Amino acid sequence: MAVILEKDLTRGRQAYEQWRDAAMEAASACDAATESEISKTAATRTGAPLATRLSIAPKLPRPVMAMAVRYSLFLLERKAPGPGVEVRVAPWGAIKILDGPESDPHNLTPPDVIELDPDVWLRLAAGITTWDEEKEAGRISAVGERDDLGWLLPL
Repeated sequence: MAVILEKDLTRGRQAYEQWRDAAMEAASACDAATESEISKTAATRTGAPLATRLSIAPKLPRPVMAMAVRYSLFLLERKAPGPGVEVRVAPWGAIKILDGPESDPHNLTPPDVIELDPDVWLRLAAGITTWDEEKEAGRISAVGERDDLGWLLPL
């Protein structure tokens, strides 16, 4: 089942861009980062301190958030198709990506499952935080051998 309908792709792209722009604005509005924080954030698109970037969660209407998540999951699905890893961003979407062992016909869940909250997922997709930063902060639940999608992000 598709995570987003083809007719909603434009709305999804606009929602994702709206979330990303609001998040970047929030990051740039924070106080100037210390030198040590700037060195830790070299891989990200903003120089905001890590604690600030980990807390970025623009408050947008629920339908906008849903479309932003669905569209970004659609992009990930196109970037790394396959049945081997399930990525869940509840309550708005779940996709299967990457080649590898598929789910068995009885439980339909692949051996590798990654669960993220919507704001965590969108920060990763937009490049505001990195996989390692979110993982170290305890915001990613990942089970299985392929529990690191950092090499696929940002989108």
